[in-house]
Amino acid sequence: MSADKWLDAYAGQTTDELIALEDGYRADSLVLAFEQALMTKAVCDGVAGLTDEERVVLAVEAVEREVNNGGFDQLFTDASKALAPYFVESLEAIGADVAAKLTRRAIEALGIDGPVTVEAVDRAMQLDSEERDDSLAECDDRYYEHAGDLADPLFAYIKANRARITLGA
Repeated sequence: MSADKWLDAYAGQTTDELIALEDGYRADSLVLAFEQALMTKAVCDGVAGLTDEERVVLAVEAVEREVNNGGFDQLFTDASKALAPYFVESLEAIGADVAAKLTRRAIEALGIDGPVTVEAVDRAMQLDSEERDDSLAECDDRYYEHAGDLADPLFAYIKANRARITLGA
């Protein structure tokens, strides 16, 4: 069966129940369902209350969604920046080395001295910097050309780490 149907929304399924849908639904729609469920979980438990594997799902989805919709500038100014400390390692965890390298380069363009925190990202983005903006735009262009779709490697990661990703009842 061709997996070309779109899963409309997360409806309380468990991790294994969502994974079992892979033959009938597109990987990107299943990954989105995982993201929706984990975002709800993060609201209740906080990001620190998630497993490393659950944070990987949220961080990778944040990078893919934000960069594809408005570039690294958007990634660093929207709420997704809360996951900034996890962006690079999460992309590496799913084997998205090109995306990880470009995201690292974008973070370096911020000129943060010390750990990457929400506060540090906010301070960096509040400063007017043509050099930073040019560097981020270059990272955007390279990301669009070379990073590729992250849904398939992220879904493979979810399947491989299903025991550490808990959804539903």
